[in-house]
Amino acid sequence: NIFSYIFYKIFTGEVPCFKVYETKYSLAFLAKPPVSHGHTLIIPKYHSRTLTDPGLPDEFLADVGPIMKKIAAMNGEDSYNVIQNNGRTAGQSVDHVHFHAVTKPANQPNQGLILTPQSWSSYLRSMKNTLRTLIR
Repeated sequence: NIFSYIFYKIFTGEVPCFKVYETKYSLAFLAKPPVSHGHTLIIPKYHSRTLTDPGLPDEFLADVGPIMKKIAAMNGEDSYNVIQNNGRTAGQSVDHVHFHAVTKPANQPNQGLILTPQSWSSYLRSMKNTLRTLIR
């Protein structure tokens, strides 16, 4: 699946991304297209198709929780969805383990999980100040 290589190209720098956070084992970057303000993907820097692949470092899984907290704080939200589709039957479309951090704005209570992609250009305009804060 060619899409599984997109994450490899992102963490090797072949494909640019808006990096949010990085550790030795993990990379977090803005999703394209996003479904919410601050929608971020968290991927391992090692190729693993699913959570049960023996090559997936436990350290990556240990990174996910703290990274989620940082993403929520970055977006000024304390409500968010953590999404991970593991396997084709579960809806996994990219053959590389990844988590979605989908923050939920406080002014939209009780909406649960709503996945409505935004246009990339309007999203970047809305993230302009957040991205400037991250770069400083």
